Amino acid sequence: MQNQFTPTKANLIKARESLAFSKSGYALLDKKRTVLIREAMTLVERANEIQKKVKEEFEDAYSTLEIANITLGVNNVSDVAMSIPKQEEFQILYRSVMGVEIPMVVYERDENKNPNYSFFRTNSALDNAVKTLEDLKYLVYELAEIENAVYMISLEIKKTVKRANALEKIQIPRYEEAVKYISEVLEEKEREDFFRLKKVKSKKQDK
Repeated sequence: MQNQFTPTKANLIKARESLAFSKSGYALLDKKRTVLIREAMTLVERANEIQKKVKEEFEDAYSTLEIANITLGVNNVSDVAMSIPKQEEFQILYRSVMGVEIPMVVYERDENKNPNYSFFRTNSALDNAVKTLEDLKYLVYELAEIENAVYMISLEIKKTVKRANALEKIQIPRYEEAVKYISEVLEEKEREDFFRLKKVKSKKQDK
């Protein structure tokens, strides 16, 4: 780094500006890293809660579905399942977290939605299974959104840490060294010029 800067006042100003810019960049990256880590930890905690709920909901759904299969017959339950239309009542939008675009699953939940099948040849066990699986669908939406957000934020954290480390351990020390080197050379040159000038004045006075 020293060899890249000729020890002049202009280069000293440039080195100081580069040092200040690098320190400012590091401060911003450090803040970004802190915010992203905090966001990721919050999301991971929420994901763990939803995963637990998903497991419980799946167990309830399969339990009631098993009863429906026994009481109605597997073929009847399968026919009812095939009659339920595929639902895609959601949109993918995006939100920004410190510059990271995070997909969001946006949907409207209809609590009073009527079943898509006839009550003929069905029973409450099947109704409960369908209702539980319907609720489970929304949990899966949320879990998918959160897990994807954690993944994307984790990638950004790695990039941010890499950039921050490069500034902290490479760029900033180099510019600090350059500023120190140029300052010392210029100070030494000023001292030499001062003594040279003083010697010249002394010679003139002796004449």
